[in-house]
Parts: sequence; C-alpha cells; structure tokens
Amino acid sequence: MSNTGKGATKVAAHLGKESNLIRNKKRGLLIASVSTAAVMLATSLVSATSSSAASVPSWCGPKKITLGFGDGFGGNSWRLVTTAAVREEAKLCPSVTKLYYADGQGKTDKAIADIKGMVAKGVNALVYFPDAGKAMLPALRAAYKAGVVTVPYRVTPGGTPGKDYTMFVGTDFQLAGKNWGEWIKKNVPAGGNILMLSGPAGNSQGTEERKGLEASLAGTDYKFIGANPFEATGWDPGKSQEVLTAAIAKYPKIDVIVSDFGPSLVSALDAAQKTGWKIPAMAASDGNVLGCFWKDMQATQPNFKLMTVSTQNDHSRLATQWAIALATGGKKPANKQYPSLVFEDSVSGKPNAVQCRKDLPGDVYLSAKMSGDRQAKLKSN
Repeated sequence: MSNTGKGATKVAAHLGKESNLIRNKKRGLLIASVSTAAVMLATSLVSATSSSAASVPSWCGPKKITLGFGDGFGGNSWRLVTTAAVREEAKLCPSVTKLYYADGQGKTDKAIADIKGMVAKGVNALVYFPDAGKAMLPALRAAYKAGVVTVPYRVTPGGTPGKDYTMFVGTDFQLAGKNWGEWIKKNVPAGGNILMLSGPAGNSQGTEERKGLEASLAGTDYKFIGANPFEATGWDPGKSQEVLTAAIAKYPKIDVIVSDFGPSLVSALDAAQKTGWKIPAMAASDGNVLGCFWKDMQATQPNFKLMTVSTQNDHSRLATQWAIALATGGKKPANKQYPSLVFEDSVSGKPNAVQCRKDLPGDVYLSAKMSGDRQAKLKSN
C-alpha cells in the first residue's frame, strides 16, 4: 500500500586509491625509473576513473532529464518515506537535473491536473502512484502520448503497457494475502471471523490481497465479515479509525483483522481496548507505532498476536530506477516487480520478532532501506 515521503543522501565517491606497483623483498633497495613512474601514474588515473564511474548507478544514463513524481494521496507517513526514497534515487543520477513532486490529496480531479501540469512543465519521465486506479488512465495515457516515459507503480491503472503508458512496476499483492492466510491458519482458531481493510474502494492492491487471502484459506471454515472485498479506508489514518470503530460496534466477534496499512489502526485499537474490548490477532503491514503498541499491550491483551509483511516503502525506488533508466539511456534494472516479504511474527519470531524503537516517532517503518533515524528527520512537503 500503499501512505507517507522525503529527503536525500549523497553518494560518496572513493577517489585516489593508492597502488603499490612494485614491491622489493629486500629492504632498503630503491627502484626508481621513468617507466615505473609512468605505470604508477597510469594506474592511479585508471583507479580514479573507475571509482568515479562506480559512484553513478548503472541505471543512470548520460541523457539529461527532468523527472516528475506524484501521489494520488500523499497525506500519510508512508508516502512521506516513499517520496524521500524517490528523492534519494534521483540524486544518485547526475543526469536528473530537476525533480517535480505533486500530491493529489486524495482528490482524483487534482491528481489528473497534477499529471497534466507536470507534462506542461516538460518532464521527460513520470513516476506515479495512481491511487484512483482506472480513473487515472486517461491522464497517464496523455502523458505517454506526449513522449513522457510514464511509469505508474504499485496500484494498476488498467490499460496496456506500451500503449497507455511505458511500463507498470508492480508487486505480488496476492503473495502478501497468501502469507497472511498461512499465518492465520496457524494462529487463529478455525471458523474465526476475518475483517479486512484496505485503501480506496476498488483499489487493485486490496483486491489482489483479498484474492491471495481467499486462495490460502480455501477449504477452511474461516468467515469474512464486512464489505467485500474489503472495508475502504483510503489509507487515511482518520478514515481508518472511523471504519474500524464502526466495525467493532457492528460485529461482536472479530477474530482477526487484516490490514495493508496496519499502523493507521492503532488509535482505534487503543480506544476500543480502553472500553474493555479484546484486541484480536492482526495480520498487517509493519510500522513502528504498531510494533510498539503491540509490545505495550502484551500484559493485558493475550489474544493480540501480530504478523506483518514489509510495508514496501522502497517500491518507489525501483519504479524511479526504471523511469530514469528508460529516459536517460541507462541500464534497465533486473526486476520489474518489487518483492513482497514477511517482516515480523510475534509467535515464531521469524524472520524477525516484532520491532519497536521507542526513541523514534511512530510514523517510522523499520522494514525500509532508509534508517529509522533518517526517517525521523523528514519533513512533509
């Protein structure tokens, strides 16, 4: 899911690597000749050149470009980190002379206008998270037809790569659903009620996750409650709290909550448990606030088992690498799909026990490439 992003780091170039070209086994023997000096100089120059070239990633080609990056909804901490990741990748490539960013603020009309605006500014490449799905296809198609390398990622806008946009950089959301399902079968009693929450209504991420979850649970007695395929939250923390609070009031028995933006539910869970409600098992995406909340609840909420998949903040890095490679003439990345991986499990402790850094803000994602300390220093756009 796909919400909050910013910041950038510089890549240090390691120049001036010393080379000892001639070693003499006998101490005190000096070997000095014009030919040796020439070899040493040549070697030094080759070392410096190779080191300098190595500091520029292979996906960064020589052609100068401007890059556009946009979110259909940029108003959460997840998007803050993903946007910062894009800025970091762009700064690695000296061929990217300018980066434009736009936040659709959850409004489809604004998101469409944002894309048109970046095309009007003359961007050569565009990376976009199309929260509104197919509603974004005409704008993406227009950008592509205008000659812009257009790379939607994470949530599919429909359409066809090579016809409506350059390419789509996705991830295996069904695998996330299957991983949740396998964990549920091991840790939640058969016949339990499952409440699933995702982003905007009809978004492809939640839809694919539900397919994977159902495939994993096929032939079992687990029951889905709530809207099909999921209760829509827009990945907005305020809306998520509203939806979960309503579901808790409506359904007296919830045995497991599945959410692709788990951290957004913490406020609602905390408020409910203070009324005597027992927090059920939870299969979600990671976040520092969720991990720390789980740790705080262990003494009083024994049913609150937790398993998370990586929140995939770095999905935006792969999409950015593809857009830059195609626009600048760089080497294409090896993968077209970002991996979906399990991150925490409170029961097995594998691959990690539940993570919590209480010295950091809650809106930090410890599964991300960017360190939690670095994320804590980010500021909103």
